[in-house]
Amino acid sequence: MTWSLIARDGDAIGLIVSSRFFACGAVVPYVGARVAVASQAFCNPVWGTEGRARLAAGEAAQAVLADLAARDEGRAIRQAHMMGADGRFAAHTGADCIDWAGHRIATDHSVAGNMLAGPQVIEATSAAYAAGAGKPFPERLISAMQAGEAVGGDKRGKQAAGLVIHRGEDHAWLDLRADDHSDPLGELARLWEVAQERYVHFARGMPTAARFSGSPTRDGIDADIAAAEARRIAEGRPSRSHAVDG
Repeated sequence: MTWSLIARDGDAIGLIVSSRFFACGAVVPYVGARVAVASQAFCNPVWGTEGRARLAAGEAAQAVLADLAARDEGRAIRQAHMMGADGRFAAHTGADCIDWAGHRIATDHSVAGNMLAGPQVIEATSAAYAAGAGKPFPERLISAMQAGEAVGGDKRGKQAAGLVIHRGEDHAWLDLRADDHSDPLGELARLWEVAQERYVHFARGMPTAARFSGSPTRDGIDADIAAAEARRIAEGRPSRSHAVDG
């Protein structure tokens, strides 16, 4: 029902998913401070929750995935891929996942999907991610998935997408979803643009495990927001937010 991409960019861990399935961004991603799991096809959420916890505790991705598959009587209809705390990836595509189904593991990312138009979806997604070095991480993830969509994507069509990024913390730095949309990846791209207007500046001061209070004042935040708005206006870019003041 889905294809997804897991990647690491420095301290950031990202997982992006798209599907002709409602709210796939709520059921597929399980991301932590240093690890990530995508549980999909006839998804088993325990692969996600248990897998994330065991990876965070230092178990190897391949060992965790093999154990989950061995214990699950539904392994033939499951698909999952994951990244361990050591940055290594593992993937499982059950024998009864609906065609086309498969996965691809690279040194810095993995892609997996089922019910796809063909293997070109996985290949295009992986190639676009590899070619996107230098882009902001959220943009790189979104554009890679859009490349997969351009060659067929989910063979049933489009409905939902989700993007989760952690920056070394158990809580997400960015968590965007389009649960029921005619162009869900395009909607994620719009939301990322809107996030850059205010959200990312506010997020710089959010508390962390090491800095429990974070930045408890607005010092610098309002100035950064104003500077970003001034740049946007000077470049002639209208706000893409749907918010209405007043």
